[in-house]
Amino acid sequence: MKGNNGQISGEYLLLSGVLIIVLILSFVFIAGEDELNRAMAASRNGVIEGISTSSSASYPTDTYYDYSDSKNNLLDPYSVELVNISYTELGWDSNYDKKKIRFEVYAKASKNFNKKELDSIGDRINFNLRKSIAITFNTTSSTNSLYNPVFSPHYVYTTANVKWV
Repeated sequence: MKGNNGQISGEYLLLSGVLIIVLILSFVFIAGEDELNRAMAASRNGVIEGISTSSSASYPTDTYYDYSDSKNNLLDPYSVELVNISYTELGWDSNYDKKKIRFEVYAKASKNFNKKELDSIGDRINFNLRKSIAITFNTTSSTNSLYNPVFSPHYVYTTANVKWV
């Protein structure tokens, strides 16, 4: 009977070791997914902010004067509806030593705008999307004034042109 006393502690150590390894591997996976979830939430907030500032036709002075010359339709309030936001992993970016992610926004406008006007609305939406990610990950100082590209600890983010449906 005395020979069985060491068996339980050995099995306990083996079980504890396996459990620790599983927890470490799970933590690495969850941390990466959490970063992407935070980026997706930030992108949604940025898109909503871009839509609301654009739809209310409130612009900085220089943008207002530019639009009054060539894009008069954008000076009146209008409605833009967010249809979907998705992202695509583009693989490893050797310039930044991070995985590259591209966000794509799908939206619908209430008016019939020409391509130039839709591009301007889309640029404002994408700018706010990237800015929101930069603020979320506190990386505003490591990007340019257009927040393109924007960074998080393990990813570099860009945006595709807004797709109008």
